[in-house]
Amino acid sequence: MHRFLVSAAHKSSGKTTLSIGLAAALRQRGLSVQPFKKGPDYIDPLWLGRAAGHSCRNLDFFLSSHEEIRVQFAQGHAADVCLVEGNKGLYDGLALDGANSNAALARLLDLPVILVLDSRGMTRGIAPLILGYQAFERDIQIAGVILNRLGGRRHEEKLRAVIEHYTTVPVLGAVHEDAQLALVERHLGLMPANEAAEAGRLIADIAARVEHQVDLDRLLAITATNQLLPVPSPVAKSRFEKLRVAIAQDAAFGFYYTDDLEALAAAGAELLPFDTLKDSRLPACDALFIGGGFPESFLDELSANTSLRSEIRAAIEHGLPTYAECGGLMYLARNIAWGGKTRPMVGVIDGEIVMHEKPVGRGYVILEPTPTHPWHQKDNLDGMRRRASADFSADIPAHEFHYSEIRGLPENTRYAYTVKRGHGVDGQRDGIVIKNLLASYTHLRATAACDWPEHFVQFARNCRAHQSSQETIPC
Repeated sequence: MHRFLVSAAHKSSGKTTLSIGLAAALRQRGLSVQPFKKGPDYIDPLWLGRAAGHSCRNLDFFLSSHEEIRVQFAQGHAADVCLVEGNKGLYDGLALDGANSNAALARLLDLPVILVLDSRGMTRGIAPLILGYQAFERDIQIAGVILNRLGGRRHEEKLRAVIEHYTTVPVLGAVHEDAQLALVERHLGLMPANEAAEAGRLIADIAARVEHQVDLDRLLAITATNQLLPVPSPVAKSRFEKLRVAIAQDAAFGFYYTDDLEALAAAGAELLPFDTLKDSRLPACDALFIGGGFPESFLDELSANTSLRSEIRAAIEHGLPTYAECGGLMYLARNIAWGGKTRPMVGVIDGEIVMHEKPVGRGYVILEPTPTHPWHQKDNLDGMRRRASADFSADIPAHEFHYSEIRGLPENTRYAYTVKRGHGVDGQRDGIVIKNLLASYTHLRATAACDWPEHFVQFARNCRAHQSSQETIPC
């Protein structure tokens, strides 16, 4: 098998576009490619997953332990190629000692590094850059470089000569500045792959350029390994009857972690996708999950679907267990104002969403659950929990990324979280609680520190059991 980390000297070097091209080009050769993305991200993994033909998985030091990351990486055990795209530069990270850097991930997973270098304006200076990156942490194996955004054939020849003279690092590719590729990169930054009708064409364009300008045979040769990844232990499945969970999956809402969806299924959820733009009715369900996305980009379509909006509002007001993250919170608010227009949304949350030009909340979050959190369940009407740690009470590591804020919430609004780090709804609180709805700007991730799928499914089971016995739904 082959495995490697694609990193760079700094962010915005073109590593995402090249990673997408590598995944697609290797797939075209008949290889099975499992993509991974370091850090919290939804958009890049959507593109990587589409290019590779396998759902991308995220590896995150802030949200997962080292052992969990190893287990998550082992999900690529059956693939011919495990491609990990880093975030930012090779040695960049939150910690001064580099404990959560891309280099630390390469060290943890024993990955050779393919360094993407934005070569605009560089000639001889590229040699000390490479030598410095090699010397900074000598146990990091920089297996090769891909020169990006070259000025032409002469520029490429000069850089190749300099690198060959001063270093022992092989040049695996030389990608020239390309107006069409620049256009593609802007598309990648603006559109999630789940909403881009032309995503297939864009990926094919990138793959063709990578195939032509990167030595894939040499890349495979220097990243080959006989060390197989361990086969992950099978996930224990719930012994309870399936719980039907409707999930919004469409152009407006597509920000879901693969691990979370698998954890929901393992907890006993039967996921029933629906389209907020086209479907007039919810699927028959026991619970509802609306993840993140870009509802502001589909104001007219979401607003026009009055029958679905009305049904969702009525269902939540009648106690349907519901979890909404970020874009989902926005959709459930009274309206969204953006781009000079305001459109009505579901309206179960009595507040207005206002968009801003810059992020309101961005980065990692630490939440402390409050007693109001609806997933606190001391009893268990279904018998036994799969795990002994029943309380949803310890500090929760998570992340957020939103350009909106919610205004005009009633003073008596209840919140599920105190924000110890991050912004949430107002810099102090997050997780709006209305009956059996929990709606937050924060994105959770299913880990040992936060097994939210198990708690949400169990909460929904309890609600269903209360309904069956004609008891009041806990709120």
